[in-house]
Amino acid sequence: MSALDDEKYEKHREAGEILAEVRDEAAEKVEVGASHLEIAEWAEDRIRELGGEPAFPVNISIDEEAAHATPSVDDESTFGEEMVNLDIGVHVDGWLADTAVTVDLSGNPELAEASEQALEAALDVVEAGVSTGDIGAEVEDVIEGYGFNPVVNLTGHGLGHWEQHTSPNIPNRAVSQGATLEAGDVVAIEPFATDGSGKVKEGSEEEIYALEREASVRNRQARQALEQIVDEFKTLPFATRWLETSRAEMALRRLEQNGVVHGYPVLKEQEGYLVSQKEHTVIVTEDGCEVTTRSR
Repeated sequence: MSALDDEKYEKHREAGEILAEVRDEAAEKVEVGASHLEIAEWAEDRIRELGGEPAFPVNISIDEEAAHATPSVDDESTFGEEMVNLDIGVHVDGWLADTAVTVDLSGNPELAEASEQALEAALDVVEAGVSTGDIGAEVEDVIEGYGFNPVVNLTGHGLGHWEQHTSPNIPNRAVSQGATLEAGDVVAIEPFATDGSGKVKEGSEEEIYALEREASVRNRQARQALEQIVDEFKTLPFATRWLETSRAEMALRRLEQNGVVHGYPVLKEQEGYLVSQKEHTVIVTEDGCEVTTRSR
């Protein structure tokens, strides 16, 4: 049995298969007037129904938003004529898959196509021995060929056990000091294209958190929240709306103040610009890669 047949990789593959199905089904539901919260919760429930668990809250990023946007528990937002990015993750026993797709309701199909074609070009060069800087060069070349900019301060990443972001980082532009991919690496490659400057900044909204460290806390709600976080989510990101304790927002504020959890602010381009995103998870092989999140 080869190393790529062992149980870890089988679980990565299972997560990817579930994820490909949920991504495609969720994207079909994105239309003007549909509810952000309903689609996020539908996708998270569908993942569980198919035998996985969400690896992080469903991200629904609109227009200039690039990452870390997820609905709040009482969110009433609906889709307008906007650019919509869905970023979804699944884990099976802590082994992950991560994918994203743009659904363009804004009338800017070329921007969505730029990130999609950049990902295909990147996948064509992935194999053991390739530098991540060369992958970034492919992404940059394609996106600039469409007349847009890659988002340079967001990167693809490795996927670990119960860890959503590990090394190596996979840039969205050419860099001279890239890491070298090895057979068996599991990585998420995610080009972001924009008609803006190509740099995102942190906004003020925060609905996604992750455990930083375990500690004793005195407040009852904070203690209940921490017990659920450690038991259910471990080190993976979670949404405020997933917490079962009363006054969850207050509990999270206390945990954050004590350095027990950290938040993920929404990342944004400048207002008035748009961001598209496309992402697949791959297992690197000696002579290419196996894409675990392709539509079946």
